[in-house]
Amino acid sequence: MQHRIIVLGAGYAGAIAAGRLARRLHRQDVAVTLVNAEPDFVERVRMHQLAVGQDLRPRPLGEMFAGTGVRLRIARVTGVDVDRRTVAVLAADGAEELAYDTLVYALGSDGNDQGVPGVAEHAHQIAGRPGALRLRERLSGLAAGRPVVVVGGGLTGLEAATEIAEARPDLDVALAARAGLGDWLSPRGRRHLRKVVDDLGITVHEHTAVTAVGADHVTTADGRSVPSAVTVWTTGFAVHPIARATALEVTDSGRIVVDRTLRSISHPDVYAIGDAAMATGPGDKPLRMSCASGVPMAWQAADAIAARLTGAKKVPNVPLRYFNQCISLGRREGLIQYVTADDRAVNAALTGRLAAVYKELVCKGAAWGVANPLLLPTTRRRVTREHLRPNAAEAPGSTDSADSADSTDSTDATDSTDSAVRTPTA
Repeated sequence: MQHRIIVLGAGYAGAIAAGRLARRLHRQDVAVTLVNAEPDFVERVRMHQLAVGQDLRPRPLGEMFAGTGVRLRIARVTGVDVDRRTVAVLAADGAEELAYDTLVYALGSDGNDQGVPGVAEHAHQIAGRPGALRLRERLSGLAAGRPVVVVGGGLTGLEAATEIAEARPDLDVALAARAGLGDWLSPRGRRHLRKVVDDLGITVHEHTAVTAVGADHVTTADGRSVPSAVTVWTTGFAVHPIARATALEVTDSGRIVVDRTLRSISHPDVYAIGDAAMATGPGDKPLRMSCASGVPMAWQAADAIAARLTGAKKVPNVPLRYFNQCISLGRREGLIQYVTADDRAVNAALTGRLAAVYKELVCKGAAWGVANPLLLPTTRRRVTREHLRPNAAEAPGSTDSADSADSTDSTDATDSTDSAVRTPTA
């Protein structure tokens, strides 16, 4: 009798969308189910910390969503049928098929080997908890003086290389970057980055493409062999392959094509958020795969779904933009590069210890937003009759008014997160 909303994936985007939907819509009218393969929320932006031996605070999803009305299903998604509107999952108790009326696809991404030979066999990736834990074990057993090569000069590569070098100053850490070191940063940002890298003793191979990975070395495009007892591969992300196997319209890379409200352009009952979505920001520039993009995408999609289900006259459509890029450079150093709305560096940058504190606050804030979906004020609204399944509108206590609020759950209708913070910050 309820409108069935299924959210696939409990990363930053999926978990926040599920909690926000539960706050936006009357529990009597909707059933929000969150499907995730693991029972814990993973702070993906901290995987480089986990890899070097730091212990992260456990965040069980069952505790985080207790009392929210979100139904948690611990299961691995094995398929999506967007024509039948069903999701196939495999859990500890067996296979099951879940039916939905609205689907929020947030399965995210994993590491991308870019088709380079030897990566799958010999390299470590830190796009998820299992990979970070494997790297942690390998690094803990690595003798002093052994070489570690981090491949990839983007944000993940910079954070991984500096974290490893700071935690294990006895290792010979190198960074292989296809372009120049931090060449997208402002002059001030580049200067600070190079100083930190030099102070940590990291060898930088600039303008170097790695074409193969072996058990004890990496091979570069110019034929050099760089010793590597441990290779960390951080050359970008590849989306979960399930969307490509559906009838959804996707890009060549498998990302779901969506409109400004994150709604699939081919299947209007499907929304895609986070790394799985091909969404654009200012200048129609694709949003980069990141927590900074995923969080405001989750807000946008959840608010758009709630507006459409409750018959709102106007569907929220707030442009997604950037303000800064937050980069941790170990535990004591950081770099906050301020950027234009479409993510291009400007001259201003925050550096040093203050930047490290800023980045830590951003990470904690993102996790807090996931873990506390009920603490922000909202007004739950009733779903219109047309969006309820047969006989739902006849349920005891139902109302014909789309604007009727649940007086026991309502506070001020203004959500404090709906102002300037609808913007990526990390």
